[in-house]
Amino acid sequence: MSTSVVSVKNLFVHYGENEVLHDISFEINKGTIAAIIGPNGSGKSTLFKAILGLIPYSGQIKVLKKPIKQSLKQVSYIPQYFDFDRTLPITVKEFLNLTNLTNKKVDNSVCREVHVDFLLNKKIGELSGGQLQRVLFANALMNKPEILFLDEAAAGIDVEGAKTLYELIEHVNKKHSVTIIMISHEINMVYKFADQIICLNRDLVCDGTPKQALTDEIMKKLYGENMSVKSHKHI
Repeated sequence: MSTSVVSVKNLFVHYGENEVLHDISFEINKGTIAAIIGPNGSGKSTLFKAILGLIPYSGQIKVLKKPIKQSLKQVSYIPQYFDFDRTLPITVKEFLNLTNLTNKKVDNSVCREVHVDFLLNKKIGELSGGQLQRVLFANALMNKPEILFLDEAAAGIDVEGAKTLYELIEHVNKKHSVTIIMISHEINMVYKFADQIICLNRDLVCDGTPKQALTDEIMKKLYGENMSVKSHKHI
């Protein structure tokens, strides 16, 4: 029997008088790669913030069958943009030591698995976008999460780098049984790698498998009449 690790029921979010999310309900099961898609302003990041307990909302959200404050140690989050002073004279290894919550030493096996072992002595400010994302991925895995939240992890990375990142996501999901929940604009990538796709446009437009969710009809509801799955592989 499938086990729900994230449950959202009748979720409403308002910013002042502006309703950003309207009556959203879905569940994500253990071991799933779930992608949240939708146009800009559709409420994707707001949904993440609500699930992670960062903003007020009405409705019910459970993470690992508990309120998020009781589940934080089992959750890791990789933001879309990681802002830091690139002139900081610290290496990747020093950064991982500073941010690792569960161990005082860097887990070299994780570094090898995520292909950042050769970067450990490099200054973190010298990393490319793709390299930095892999370092953040390694950092998240060292905390041994049950759920990993990714906010547009491939943003600013070239097509080949994005493909490599999604292959890494799939590998981590399968090898470590980590549930992956990600916001993404890479329609072709989520079609290939995701098990569940949640389509948002303030309302819940669709919740299903890639074949159920990524149809021309659903794409037009999300992105407008000129949108089709075949003509837009990267949105």
